[in-house]
Amino acid sequence: MTPPVVVTIAGSDSGGAAGIAADLTTFAALGVHGACVVTAVTAQDTTGVRAVHPVPLDVVAAQLDAVLEDLDPAAVKTGMLATPEVVRLVAERCADRLLVVDPVVVATSGAVLASEEVVRAYREHLLPVATVSTPNAEEHDALGRPDLPTVLVTRGGDIPTTNDHGTGCTHSAALASYLALGDDVPTAAARADAFVARQLLVSQHWRLGRGRGPVAHVHPSTTPTHRGAPA
Repeated sequence: MTPPVVVTIAGSDSGGAAGIAADLTTFAALGVHGACVVTAVTAQDTTGVRAVHPVPLDVVAAQLDAVLEDLDPAAVKTGMLATPEVVRLVAERCADRLLVVDPVVVATSGAVLASEEVVRAYREHLLPVATVSTPNAEEHDALGRPDLPTVLVTRGGDIPTTNDHGTGCTHSAALASYLALGDDVPTAAARADAFVARQLLVSQHWRLGRGRGPVAHVHPSTTPTHRGAPA
């Protein structure tokens, strides 16, 4: 059966833990076809964000048009949008679709990733048209604690781990995937919570990087066995 399409509109992560890397691997794991619109290229690792290079608005718009016109995604998921113009673009082009907004304004490392202009654009343009938005507590505060029924404030789980870089991206990508597959918002949110918890358990004792390691984006069918270890 042809899978539904979900498009992520987000930034890259050179460490492979968050952003588009997290979104596309989550989409694949949950059985939807992932498309992407790159809004920014970041230089980051497990210790923090070193640099951010926003993609020009016309290039973001061209990517989005290509996906919307050809693949007709069942759901749209946003991550780092980088500029207020891109925030408004997404609000204008995607308001009539299932729209999961992960307002990436603060990184796991604590780095601030959005200007006050971007935050204002979220509040005035994008959050009001979202099917659901998934800020964490810090992002919710930065956004002025919007009082909207579609805002779902996420929190850390009960799994003790420092390998949680990309958790928010993974959660919102999973939520968008389940919505595309036909779940309602409460069911999709609950299933996304369970998916992230499973993946945190997988990566709980990993040793990747010098800072906050990535939440796992490998799965039982693809997890490699070290040479010489029992399968």
